[in-house]
Amino acid sequence: MSSASFEHPFGISAHINENPRILSPKLDFSSVKFPSNVEFSRLHLSPSSAFCSFSKEYGGQINAVRDGGKVTTPVLDTIKSPKQLKNLSTKELKQLADDIRSELSFIMSQTEKAFRASLAVVELTVAIHYVFRSPADKILWDVEEHTYPHKLLTGRRSLVNMPGETTDVSDCTCHSESIFDPIGAGHGCNSISAGLGMAVARDIKGQRERIVAVISNETTMAGQVYEAMSNAGYLDSNMVVILNDSRYSLHPKLEEAPKTPINPLSSTLSKLQSSKFFRRFRELAKALTKRIGRGMHEWAAKVDEYARGLLGPQGATLFEELGLYYIGPVDGHNIEDLICVLSEVASLDSMGPVLVHVVTREDQVVEVGQDQMTEIPNSLQEGIADCRTLSDCFVEALVSEAERDKDIVAVHAGMGIEPSLDLFKNSFPDRFFNVGMAEQHAVTFSAGLSCGGLKPFCIIPSTFLQRAYDQVIHDVDRQKIPVRFVISGAGLVGSDGPTQCGAFDITFMSCLPNMVVMAPSDEVELAHMVATAAQIDDRPVCFRYPRGAVASISNALCCGVPIEIGKGRILVEGKDIALLGYGSMVQNCLRAQSLLSKLGVEVTVADARFCKPLDIKLVRQLCKNHSFLITVEEGSIGGFGSHVAQFISLDGQLDAGVKWRPITLPDTYIEHASPQEQLTLAGLTGNHIAATALSLLGRTREALLLMC
Repeated sequence: MSSASFEHPFGISAHINENPRILSPKLDFSSVKFPSNVEFSRLHLSPSSAFCSFSKEYGGQINAVRDGGKVTTPVLDTIKSPKQLKNLSTKELKQLADDIRSELSFIMSQTEKAFRASLAVVELTVAIHYVFRSPADKILWDVEEHTYPHKLLTGRRSLVNMPGETTDVSDCTCHSESIFDPIGAGHGCNSISAGLGMAVARDIKGQRERIVAVISNETTMAGQVYEAMSNAGYLDSNMVVILNDSRYSLHPKLEEAPKTPINPLSSTLSKLQSSKFFRRFRELAKALTKRIGRGMHEWAAKVDEYARGLLGPQGATLFEELGLYYIGPVDGHNIEDLICVLSEVASLDSMGPVLVHVVTREDQVVEVGQDQMTEIPNSLQEGIADCRTLSDCFVEALVSEAERDKDIVAVHAGMGIEPSLDLFKNSFPDRFFNVGMAEQHAVTFSAGLSCGGLKPFCIIPSTFLQRAYDQVIHDVDRQKIPVRFVISGAGLVGSDGPTQCGAFDITFMSCLPNMVVMAPSDEVELAHMVATAAQIDDRPVCFRYPRGAVASISNALCCGVPIEIGKGRILVEGKDIALLGYGSMVQNCLRAQSLLSKLGVEVTVADARFCKPLDIKLVRQLCKNHSFLITVEEGSIGGFGSHVAQFISLDGQLDAGVKWRPITLPDTYIEHASPQEQLTLAGLTGNHIAATALSLLGRTREALLLMC
């Protein structure tokens, strides 16, 4: 038995006795009462998460029933490895696609996971694994939402079946998880760049494996995709790029957006374009026109481009200009056509980069029969219906401000758009701009709006804002342009795991010289900070809020009142120890205070509100009146706690004898789990905070008992 396990018999390694973290299977006691006595964990719990977790508490009564109700998947049941697809007939491949779609549709019907994007690429995934030899051939996926059929075919079916629970499978592809994942898929845009690197490495080493990168037209909104394509065209390395076109569009009315035609003619042309004969004939024609000279090659190239542009879909010549040979469009749900085209492409060696345009649809859900579902209790339905999120509160507050100030506009960037934003979009259609996965553009576009006299609120999830950091620095902060950054999805994000986790925004935003950095502790403070941000017109400002439900079930619009910049507040006063919370962790500090009060410990709880500028008067007061100070934040090392440490060190408070302890997210990535389980793993529950306080007071035994 290790010394750690001997000293901490409950498996605890913690803020107790200088250890970094408390880990315990015990969950936080606190919860919020919802109608009909339905309880949801208050902090960071979305309605879908609550629905999923309570399906377990009701003994699975609100889940689809597998016994006798689940459709059979005879072909999928036989697949343990992609190489087994080579022995299947076309009819069996179609059945396999149906099996995968049924499996994912069934899981989607009973969990919080959304497989709709994966349902669109089922036939494409089957065709890719049928034609190529994974893992020898490298198959890279651009976005995690497309990877579930791939996981089902690569030996991870049992793990995909538990998407809402803590398992050893991550939501994104990961090389450490499977040899079939050459590199991790995350936010998108990385597959062509990584694939090109693998292709160049292959060529230098004299190897022959094929490289296949699957992208979506949602990720083609980001600049890295075009940078990678341009470089691939320049290097002329042999690789295959597959564009999965599910007809996304930034057009305000999707039904009016242009659609890529799929018909027998386009199918025939795609097969012709991909054929070895046509490709070699085209290369021969290029060589001949170059030898003839007199501008013949340039004329032939223009004729070829015009003909392909005339016959192909809108925008097809863009890829040719970047140096990729375009093939398509191909029906993404026709396995025979997919296999025919991909087989021809796979047979072409040393022909440079190829882009295959595949058109798919996301309306491929297999309906789960009503007899497979049991009735959801009315009390639970009421609780879910009444549940409001922090995003709802933010949008309501922003609408309230925009009604008073016609200069307020909203810019949104990231993968998908939060449903809450529909309220602002519908209220002010001319003042709402969704730029998709173009976060860098969103930041600089917002700077331009601000320079033009408007008040932009730039709404970007924390994990996506990371991609626009250079623009935040040079296009906004360095020039003191008043852009108001709204950082959603801050902190832990439950089942979306480390890919969507917003762990670093406090750190990377608070180190900028001109940035005002703040975080609300609840929905009321969130409304106040919206109003505060609207009034700041001489520098940039940001505020963050997590996913999750709020305690209040009132549907009244939030109307905020500006608060003084750099001014925190004391919520509870005590004499023994001070808890200084930042953002959502203030609520867990209050929970810790409630627990400690029952043990006779008097605790002061303060809401910092601002990380920068820091309320130095409040910090001095806490240090003067207490021997112990604990800072708590749901962010990485280097954030709010570091700013407090910097100040109290330079101010001489540490020399005066105050003992300070920071509680932050651990210096690691926390894999997907329920929101409450993630908080427990991170050591951020009220119990963990209370245990840290008891440890500082020398009451280690009570701290350990508290975590039992």
